[in-house]
Amino acid sequence: MKDLVLIKSFPNGITIHLDPETPFEEILREIAYKFSEARTFFGRASVALSIEGREVTDPEEIRILDAIHANSDLVIICIVGRDEATNKNFIKALAHMEKKLSGGEDGQFFKGSLKNKEVLETENSIIVLGDVYPGSAVISARNVIILGGLYGEAYAGGNGQEGAFVAALEMEPERIKIGDFKYRPGKQSKWGIRPKVQPKIAYVKNGKITFEALTKDLLSTF
Repeated sequence: MKDLVLIKSFPNGITIHLDPETPFEEILREIAYKFSEARTFFGRASVALSIEGREVTDPEEIRILDAIHANSDLVIICIVGRDEATNKNFIKALAHMEKKLSGGEDGQFFKGSLKNKEVLETENSIIVLGDVYPGSAVISARNVIILGGLYGEAYAGGNGQEGAFVAALEMEPERIKIGDFKYRPGKQSKWGIRPKVQPKIAYVKNGKITFEALTKDLLSTF
């Protein structure tokens, strides 16, 4: 009998390989069973998740995450693709920031996506576990990290703090403002077509907002 769901681990992450021919409801039951059986083995950890073997829709992706959450103590911080080098750097950077925030630095997490012109505003650094859709915005007096796509607006360093930044798994913003510096792309990409995962960080350098690949070493300078 073939395995419907195979679970493998990689540094700071888990890959689940799903049988492409089995009905999704049966796959979902197997995911729940496998993670329930491995609950003690995985313990409490924040990990990235890679889904392979079959294409899943956004609603199916959400149901997979719900099944893992209900049957384990894992915290899925993001879903990653096949670009292993990019994913490795991004996961390291996120682990670095999560450690800093949990170590007593002012910061908070928000679970969910912002859409329909929603605005999230805070005096602390914020990690958004989701996407920021066009028309919506995240506003922080300190730093903004988005574990998903930034397709809307982000404002960091609202209190005049120097060295603030905005980081995202997918950086396609409508607008970014860091301190007194603003950035708006000259030509908007067609939102709805998911770009290749390219984690980036935006910060002020030489009097303008600069974008660079997101790495742990770069984040450690902030």
